[in-house]
Amino acid sequence: MRRTPATRAPGGTALSAEPDVISAELAEEEPTQEVVDDIRARAKEQAGVTTETAFGEVGRPFDRRKPFFIGFAGALGAACAVALAWAVVVAGQVLVLLGLAFFIAVGFEPVVLWLYRRGVPRWAAVTIVVLGMLAVVGGFLALAVPLVTEQATKLSSEIPHYLQSIDHKNRAFGKLDAKFHIVRGVQKLLRGGGSFQSVVGLGKVLLGFITSFVLVTVVAIYLLIDMPRVRRSLYLLAPRSRRPRMVLLSDAILERVGGYVLGNLLLSLIAGVLTTCWALAFGIPYALLQGLLVALLDLIPIIGSTIGGIIVSLVALTVSLPVALATAGFYILYRFLEDYLLTPRIMRRTVEVPGLLTVIATVIGGALLGIIGALVAIPVAAAVKLLHDEITLPRLEES
Repeated sequence: MRRTPATRAPGGTALSAEPDVISAELAEEEPTQEVVDDIRARAKEQAGVTTETAFGEVGRPFDRRKPFFIGFAGALGAACAVALAWAVVVAGQVLVLLGLAFFIAVGFEPVVLWLYRRGVPRWAAVTIVVLGMLAVVGGFLALAVPLVTEQATKLSSEIPHYLQSIDHKNRAFGKLDAKFHIVRGVQKLLRGGGSFQSVVGLGKVLLGFITSFVLVTVVAIYLLIDMPRVRRSLYLLAPRSRRPRMVLLSDAILERVGGYVLGNLLLSLIAGVLTTCWALAFGIPYALLQGLLVALLDLIPIIGSTIGGIIVSLVALTVSLPVALATAGFYILYRFLEDYLLTPRIMRRTVEVPGLLTVIATVIGGALLGIIGALVAIPVAAAVKLLHDEITLPRLEES
């Protein structure tokens, strides 16, 4: 094996000739396997390969002050930012569903921890929670869907009769109907509801809903199973010197989100049950359908129960005006009790968000992401408020 003589640096220090040997051997036209093995052995020797550093010592960093490096890094960063923004826009709907799945998983985490701390293995605790929720949802749907479908069909067929009845009894509505033909338009809309295009559109909406529901459910279950690893990954995002505070703040945020989800579900259940009982007591039609509707709408903070109360009061007009007025008064009283009695007691130790911030967060969340944004707005606001109180305010006081 030939060797290139050593060269000397300007100060007279001898430089290693090994890199030149490797370069010369790489330049040979037909290297044999022995040559390649010798090159690899010399490379390991020169790189300082040991059992701890399999690929040798890290070389000197590039000179980042050179114009080419600065320009290339800036262009590459801009390209990455554009690509990331494009990916977020394209996958926006999927990202929203994944965020909702994470939100649901964090919401049921307190129940899993409650079972785990009482001696139940985590996999068994997750199985109990998931099976319990699936049993409740499946049983409710099995009992409610046939009745709700029947009542919704009957309601759609009787809406024109209700409008005609209001037309005969209410002069103001009669004048509006004579001018804008409201009853005729509703009848035409309902008669056209069985067209092929309407059926196809309804099928697409139903398929999209089922797909989204399955995706959110599966991802939420996986996140619930792997929540300790998810927590650990969140902890590792912080530098080692700041990791203790990161652990405490992350746990506090997740606890607030979980408390909010469970509290909101409880408030929704109360609203739905009370609505169903009220409708059955006063003979308001479609009691179960209205109870389910109010329970779903009550998940939306601030405006959900109000919209549900307006809908139920309008349906109560088909019974009598006094019943409709009494229903409106019932929802006003319930809203007062929910805002000043139930909500503070249920969420006092979980989501500590002022009323004004709740309204602002809900409006902004609804404008950005619709119903899902309104649902997650309050816990997000609680997290932002916690970070503001624990990080921003102390630094402002020190400056």
